Amino acid sequence: MTMTNKEKTITEAKRIEEDCLYSAKGHFYAGQCWGNVHLWLGGISALLSAIAGASALSHFDYHTIVAGVLSIIVAGLTAVITFVNPNERASVHHKAGNKYTSLRNDTRIFYDIEVNSLDDGKVIEELKKLNDRRNKLNIESPQIPKWAFEKARKGIEEGEADYKVDK
Repeated sequence: MTMTNKEKTITEAKRIEEDCLYSAKGHFYAGQCWGNVHLWLGGISALLSAIAGASALSHFDYHTIVAGVLSIIVAGLTAVITFVNPNERASVHHKAGNKYTSLRNDTRIFYDIEVNSLDDGKVIEELKKLNDRRNKLNIESPQIPKWAFEKARKGIEEGEADYKVDK
């Protein structure tokens, strides 16, 4: 059985939708991880800085050593936070996830609602626009770490992305 152009278009649109689902969830997991790294490094740095400051104000000699060691650790953590910039990485992944989600939603509306009201030429034109958006996102978005992709796949397979209305 040969598929019509509209059927082929719907099939390809569903591929775009699926790609976007996996990419969005992967970016959300990666962003969540980088947000946690930022909180942990920043929290530890702030805590050690406070302890170093309190130790420096103390009268005993060993407190001076503690203050000095803690100050070095705080400086190191601050350098790591500045260099790695986990907060920015979290934000970039979150934005990419939102863009993929937006494209996924637009694609679903296209093949579920719009495709049957358009002529073949317009259907192909709209599919190309959706594909161009996906290609642009793939080029501009940061790479999803393998662990985040695997976690996204597991969550999707377990039904995390399913709508009740579709069951």
